[in-house]
Amino acid sequence: MEKKQIPVADLRFGMYVLELDRPWLGTPFLFQGFPIVSDEQIQELKRYCRTVYIDTERDASSLQGSRPPGAQPLVRGSTVYKDATTFEQELPVAKELYATFEQSVQETMEVVRKNGDLDGKTLTTVVANMARSIERNPDAMMLLHRMKQKSSDDFSRAVDNSIHMITFGRFLQFPSERLELLGLAGLLLDIGKVNLPESILQKKDRLTAEEYELSKEHVRHSVKLISPVPSFPKGLAEIIAQHHERMDGSGYPQGLSGSHITIDGAIAGLVNTYCALISKRSYAEQTSASNALNMLFKLRGTLFHDALVEQLIQCIGIYPVGSTIELSSGEIGVVIAQNLIRRLQPRVMVILDQFMKPIRPQLLLDLVKEPKTTAGEPYRIKRTIPNDQLPIDLHEFFL
Repeated sequence: MEKKQIPVADLRFGMYVLELDRPWLGTPFLFQGFPIVSDEQIQELKRYCRTVYIDTERDASSLQGSRPPGAQPLVRGSTVYKDATTFEQELPVAKELYATFEQSVQETMEVVRKNGDLDGKTLTTVVANMARSIERNPDAMMLLHRMKQKSSDDFSRAVDNSIHMITFGRFLQFPSERLELLGLAGLLLDIGKVNLPESILQKKDRLTAEEYELSKEHVRHSVKLISPVPSFPKGLAEIIAQHHERMDGSGYPQGLSGSHITIDGAIAGLVNTYCALISKRSYAEQTSASNALNMLFKLRGTLFHDALVEQLIQCIGIYPVGSTIELSSGEIGVVIAQNLIRRLQPRVMVILDQFMKPIRPQLLLDLVKEPKTTAGEPYRIKRTIPNDQLPIDLHEFFL
């Protein structure tokens, strides 16, 4: 780590703020250490600080220049994204794109199962369309997918990986073509499972040592399926080949470690694990987003790239889009948009009153503006609530 003190006025996109010139307590910054990704962050820092300390080894404000020998590769790019549409504007567009995406992927998967052929052009097109929507406003697609998640099948997991990898790539300020590459990789990470025995794919108990070794072959099968497809971008096979490699060398199939794993390969492994933890699985319990991120945080620097874990936590947030929350008023809402500056104050759609009765029309609250309850107190988030504890189906509000 290379720490440097600079005036807040000198901050630029991509710099990583490590410390403030005052205690973190009493500031709106939830995370002690974060990248500069918006003008709002800089303006907020100006309100509280004169100078800050940045970590120059994590500085992505300029991709030129040398890094100290042995330093990890930069994990952030330099493409600045700003929401081009509001959540409300993007949601109907995202619905249409998602429906087309689902249909195309389902049809492609069926063809692969039957004869092993992959329609690369179709998949490349639908992933590119998804990436454009996420570039405009990531919250709409993330919420839509969260509401649609019902099953634990390979198709749902593939879509989950794809959307999360595109969204994470946008957060990391990667250019458009790299978002498409990550989205395709997420979609096809486990395509090779079509060549595994059904007895392994459908088994609900723990795999035997022999079955586990056989299951690891899905990586080789995936690479073999996608390698001959000319329409797929360069580098796709490498990402897929590395998504089960781990930083300490304990992964497979090659046992790569450290800098031998590419950043995109490390992203694939991290996101794939996160998506597995928060999904319904026949062989393990589903966990909440916060618990999943906490587990990954404990594994940073060993199994997973430490800087990427920190960035994923920043990207997903304390209250991920689609989270169901109870407000201080007793009303129930759904998080529809994040606030990158004040993580405890997202945008919320209130859908149930304190008696669990539907509210129509729904109430939209931007908690950063400190709207007041009927009692005159600012709304606050009290706790998160599992969707299955609600007396309604959330799909009716968004789908």
